[in-house]
Amino acid sequence: MFSVRFHGRGGQGVVTAAELLAAAAFSEGRHAQAFPSFGSERMGAPVMSFCRIDDKTIRTHEPVTEPDALIVQDPTLLHQAGLLAGLSGSGCMLVNSPASIGDLGLSAEFTGGFRPGRLLVVPGTRLALTYLGRPLPGAAMLGGFAALTGVVSLDSVLAALAERFSGKVADGNQAAARAAFAYVMDEQEALTNA
Repeated sequence: MFSVRFHGRGGQGVVTAAELLAAAAFSEGRHAQAFPSFGSERMGAPVMSFCRIDDKTIRTHEPVTEPDALIVQDPTLLHQAGLLAGLSGSGCMLVNSPASIGDLGLSAEFTGGFRPGRLLVVPGTRLALTYLGRPLPGAAMLGGFAALTGVVSLDSVLAALAERFSGKVADGNQAAARAAFAYVMDEQEALTNA
């Protein structure tokens, strides 16, 4: 089973992103579940959502305490206590930011557990503004996630977006996802060649 924990703020589409990831896995014939965890239900409050993907039926329904991947849609949450809780050394993390890992002020203790290429940033909000005209980074983050992990394909992410949205909203989200996928692939290639 592959488990993902999303961190963001109310209004950023964190819950929708988890649902879209589950839909992408479903379209590949896999089992998936997505569900949120709310504190205070207000715009801007920290929000977590979870997604599990497996090739067999998923029987557990508890929050994801040992994620294989983290998707952080708001970089102001990076220094929140417990953000990395349960993440294994073989896990990965994708952060929505136009800044580099170093520019985000992440110390060696924070980044030391990640293998090269497993902790990356993608400018999800900037891509969403460019292609969608709104600061909703979820689709871009899912495109980046597909490139980072290979757990779902970009085509499955694009299909989930087309199923959930229509018209210009679907087109914009798909363009942001494609751009983020390409961005992460380029970053991984640069790390490999370094």
